[in-house]
Amino acid sequence: MLKVNNITKKFIRYNSKKEKEEFYADNKISFTAKDGEIVGILGPNGAGKTTLLRMIAGILNPTDGTIEFDDLSFDKHEIEIKKNLAYLSGNTKIYNSLSAYELLEMCCELYDVSKEKRNDRIKEISTILNMDDFLYNKIEKLSTGQTQKVNIARCLVHNPKYYILDEATSGLDIISSQIILDFIKREKKDGKTILYSTHYMEEAENICDRVIMINKGVIIEEGTPSEIKKNTNTTNLRDAFFKLIGGIDDEK
Repeated sequence: MLKVNNITKKFIRYNSKKEKEEFYADNKISFTAKDGEIVGILGPNGAGKTTLLRMIAGILNPTDGTIEFDDLSFDKHEIEIKKNLAYLSGNTKIYNSLSAYELLEMCCELYDVSKEKRNDRIKEISTILNMDDFLYNKIEKLSTGQTQKVNIARCLVHNPKYYILDEATSGLDIISSQIILDFIKREKKDGKTILYSTHYMEEAENICDRVIMINKGVIIEEGTPSEIKKNTNTTNLRDAFFKLIGGIDDEK
């Protein structure tokens, strides 16, 4: 189980008068994500989603609060946690000069996947993500959708327990997106814990067990999609979000 307890991230920025001021990207955010659960992290650009996910992934240190994976924290068990963690960001860059297979082979080595198992593991992932037709092609020659599949594949080689996926289907066509979503559902059935950030409210409504809505660095609503729609008297998560923030004008 993942436990996020009062996580806060404070930055210093300059205002219009060129004066330093404190800015909270995330402020006292708490939630849990159970084994075999997909938890959606939803909100507009600038809401604090990516900062939150980077802290959970151990890339950024929180200003305050704690994060625990099965009661283990980064300060004492960083290597152990990261061996069981996969993080995917929408702007992650990968080595274009390598083939997809070569990149995955390198990732296997980084995650201590045994030499005897590497080829079988790569072939298994290639089949799951429908990558067989371009597995040995250089990444620089791949389409956006194919490159994103390789990006996701590199997160899977070590068979992690926890997935942190930030805009995993961004820029993909409908077929590629569905392959990724089907994979996520499959991992959920295997007991994996998945944090899933997306701009696509309909996608979240379809795939997530629970949803956490964030705006301006704080949680404004949490629950199952059905609970949130019921609480806001709406028929979809998009309308629910706008009702919670008081309409579109609130974001201007």
